[in-house]
Amino acid sequence: MNYQHIKILGMYKQAMKRHLILLSLILMALMCWGCGTIPQSTIDPGGKISQAPDYQKASSWVIQTPTPDNPIDVFYVYPTIYADDSPANMDINNEVLRRAAENLIDTQASVYSESANVFAPYYRQMSFAKLDPEKDMYKNQYFLIGYSDVSRAFDYFLKNLNQGRPFILAGHSQGSMVLIQLMREQFKRPGLQNQLVAAYLIGYSITPEDFAAYPWMKPATLATDTGVIISYNTQAPGATGSPVLLPGAFCINPLNWATDETPADKLLNLGTVFFNTTTGHIEREMPHYAGARVDKKTGALVTILPEKLDIGAFPPGVYHKFDYSLWYCNLKANVKTRCKHYFENNEDR
Repeated sequence: MNYQHIKILGMYKQAMKRHLILLSLILMALMCWGCGTIPQSTIDPGGKISQAPDYQKASSWVIQTPTPDNPIDVFYVYPTIYADDSPANMDINNEVLRRAAENLIDTQASVYSESANVFAPYYRQMSFAKLDPEKDMYKNQYFLIGYSDVSRAFDYFLKNLNQGRPFILAGHSQGSMVLIQLMREQFKRPGLQNQLVAAYLIGYSITPEDFAAYPWMKPATLATDTGVIISYNTQAPGATGSPVLLPGAFCINPLNWATDETPADKLLNLGTVFFNTTTGHIEREMPHYAGARVDKKTGALVTILPEKLDIGAFPPGVYHKFDYSLWYCNLKANVKTRCKHYFENNEDR
């Protein structure tokens, strides 16, 4: 085989690798929380991007707590629930997709609902079919459509719904990505920093470069600090190929709230909660299900599970689908702890 043949073969292999990565990410989106295969008949065959949500309308919100009795709010952004090629962005009027987003209020946002009033907008999230893994996600034109919706929803939330209360930011996967961008662009303002109880940006990566470029974005170091970011990506020891785990990713252990490699025994796990992703109902709740530790080399939250779980099309050992479920009760308890400490440190609130 001559040099030209080797060069062509190398280019072919690289092209195939790119297509396989993209295909796997599309399949992954179909297995996310609250997600199933969306019938093609439910999608606009013309491929036109739907009209921007009007956040003055209640129909543009997955939930607005009708009577906000808690002294703290949570602004929650759901993960990817849409993966078709056309249109490029989710149609928020699609009833199947709306139900998928509503189920996530039960399976994820319920971590926060005992401590905070929940506000969650519908947004025209980017389909995973439009992801180019070789380019900067945050510059993707379709991602920016979804981000612009969430940014407008957040502005409406602050001006019309929040009434000056402290708030939590919370998301998963693409929802966390959107909130990372929101913090980059809007949280330079001291007023927002002072209102922020914590940001639970789970299932995507915040890197040292983010913390250096945006000094108002601060990593959590304890179970009690406030105004900080909580983030991790769960996987088995030795797992590779996660599309959401970036080099140098920040990770804090939701069992012992350590950022070093101190292991947390499963006895620290207050309860794993598995949900039916179609109905949002609890199927199993088990204390002491699994322990975890931070892997500083990869930035992952590493765990050994007692059983094989259906992780969908994710690479072997990547438990992205269960980032909330595995540590559900610990997250819920920590939300209460951080809210308590926020008021202890801000007595004028």
